[in-house]
Amino acid sequence: MFVRHTLSRWNLQAQEESATLVMSELVTNAIKAGGLTEPEPKLQHPGCDATSGRGLLLVESLAKQWDVYGTPGDEPAHRQAPPARTRHHRSMDATLHLAQDPAADELLGRSPLAALVGMLLDQQVPMEWAFKGPRTIADRLGAADLDAHEIAARDPEAFAALLSEKPAVHRYPGSMAKRIQQLCQYLVEHYDGDASGVWAGVGTGADLLKRLEELPGFGKQKAQIFLALLGKQLGVTPKGWREAAGAYGEAKSYRSVADITGPESLAKVRAHKQEMKAAAKAAKAAGGK
Repeated sequence: MFVRHTLSRWNLQAQEESATLVMSELVTNAIKAGGLTEPEPKLQHPGCDATSGRGLLLVESLAKQWDVYGTPGDEPAHRQAPPARTRHHRSMDATLHLAQDPAADELLGRSPLAALVGMLLDQQVPMEWAFKGPRTIADRLGAADLDAHEIAARDPEAFAALLSEKPAVHRYPGSMAKRIQQLCQYLVEHYDGDASGVWAGVGTGADLLKRLEELPGFGKQKAQIFLALLGKQLGVTPKGWREAAGAYGEAKSYRSVADITGPESLAKVRAHKQEMKAAAKAAKAAGGK
């Protein structure tokens, strides 16, 4: 009641849900810590299956978007601060054609996290569907970009439901929602939520490949493909990056999304994938004889 009344007096009713959540978490932790019945509350990064431990992570994620300061007469002045990414995180400035959708590709070209999430989604669905996913998620969150802190702190069931809305973000939205949250939790823990920190300042292609392979959901092949995308289209070219990316680093190889720059190259990459699938099927059939 106090939060609702105060926000109404300040004409900030739109912030009621978030402010109530923050107040509830802070008061609960204060009561627990003040009673000395539990250890001092600390910021945690629980897994997607955890049923508790997200309180202070939610508080941090929401509070980073606000700025509150005192004024004469004890009437606080408020303003909505820029999202954390624009204040602290590096963005990109590239023109990509991976989703073959202008709005989706625009986000992929400026957002390191969107590019990583698109790469994570690129399995068991057409490439365009996968790389359109980050834009769809951002739109459903009502945001201009993806924020690792916010996604990591979201309720797993609610986030899975968001990805499952029609049209679904992926053929397996529940499973991919869990993987995206695991990726964001890792980025929060190791890079303060800044996806570009994965490749910022890296010395060699081998070092970058190692960092990418450490990301949840990124095996060696996916890591090499993303490394090739960084080198070929995003200007990240540490020494030995082509060698570290393997065959995907070869110029004009048309093996992966790293080589897609428009409809023509997309068709070539898709043809290559079909050839590889046919060869694998034939080899399997021959082995079964």
